[in-house]
Amino acid sequence: MTSVMWFRRDLRLGDNPALLAAVSDAADGEIVPLFVVDPALWRPAGPTRRAYLAASLADLGRRVDGLQLRRGEPAEEVVSVARAADATTVHIAEDFGPYGRQRDCAVEGALARHGITLIRTGSPYAVSPGRVTSKSGDPYQVFTPYSRAWREHGWPGPVEAPRGISWVRPLKSHPLYDAPTPDCLELPAAGESAARRRWRDFCEQRLGDYGADRNRADLDRTSRMSVHLKWGEIHPRTMLADLAQRRSDGAATYGTELAWREFYADVLWRRPETARAYLKPEFARMEYDEPGDVLAAWRDGLTGYPIVDAGMRQLRSEGWIHNRVRMIVASFLVKDLHLEWQHGARHFMCWLVDGDLASNQHGWQWTAGCGTDAAPYFRIFNPTVQGKRFDPDGDYVRRHVSELRDVDAASIHEPWTLDGGPPNGYPAPIVDHSEERTESLRRLARLP
Repeated sequence: MTSVMWFRRDLRLGDNPALLAAVSDAADGEIVPLFVVDPALWRPAGPTRRAYLAASLADLGRRVDGLQLRRGEPAEEVVSVARAADATTVHIAEDFGPYGRQRDCAVEGALARHGITLIRTGSPYAVSPGRVTSKSGDPYQVFTPYSRAWREHGWPGPVEAPRGISWVRPLKSHPLYDAPTPDCLELPAAGESAARRRWRDFCEQRLGDYGADRNRADLDRTSRMSVHLKWGEIHPRTMLADLAQRRSDGAATYGTELAWREFYADVLWRRPETARAYLKPEFARMEYDEPGDVLAAWRDGLTGYPIVDAGMRQLRSEGWIHNRVRMIVASFLVKDLHLEWQHGARHFMCWLVDGDLASNQHGWQWTAGCGTDAAPYFRIFNPTVQGKRFDPDGDYVRRHVSELRDVDAASIHEPWTLDGGPPNGYPAPIVDHSEERTESLRRLARLP
């Protein structure tokens, strides 16, 4: 018998329980390494994630002597490949996203009409959504109690990559859609080996100081593993096993960051409508402004607030933003410009190479005050204070805002205070933060 391994968000061979299950089902070790380019996911992905996905698929293709690549509706393409291979089983890691769940049910039904079984084994998470509940069986509404229960629940250890696989491709592969890397954009190295190498280097060189330095945008002491987790080039279970061997504050803090990823996946699984709608519906009734020139200025990194502009320009040049800066730019959009969080979340999902629906949408809602934060809306980041605190000498700003490269540390976060105002080409602030903070709180007080 031949098994089909339908890769999705698990573009790796190591620590892949679904692949092990496929091998177990294949009497002669014949596996079809299938990836379906789904137009419903490809179209909205944005140029950054498309280019990265193409690189990651190329890496996986080299490891399996060529992917069985198909383009089109998964319910049609998966069935076509499975039937051509005379397969009785198709193996996947379970998808818990709103679209993925519907897609997999449709594929399961289409396969069943031909006597083929869809088998779900494992997931992109250490603990799958829905498994962590309170003692009464209710889901957790905020992170801290969830994270404690998540650790108590635990997870299995990593599994080895299978050996002796005979990779087969019963149909002609389709070419990938054109996925050029956008001009002036530097993408990280893609693939399973790159993920393992980055993780190993981070653990050896920066993990010990992670707890103290992770918020410093200028030092860039984060792991940048989010893109590898997004595409499943490494499993969080692998990372947690490595962290368990290191008794340090940095390792504990990093484990908590992985828990945040799983918490947001759990929230979205329970409330799939919150991919677009407010987790706290009352905030949909708040007074918001219509997007216009200020939204364009925010997107282009031309707000006149250096830390905000540096973050937005980093997004366009690297497909990534430092996590602390993500919160700063999100707070600025919602609480200084009074725009709904969906405008920012949509822009992030277009350009982030690590754009993960659950983490992105609920990270935005947390900052916007309408999500899982226990003390929500009153946290309004002052972009100048945040810049001085997390980029004290201005190195992060200078790296991404060319107009300010010659400004000294004393003025880098307040260039409007320079004699003659900001340097040529750099705008004055488009809003006054203190005034807009007052306005945000006024709108909150008037919330029906």
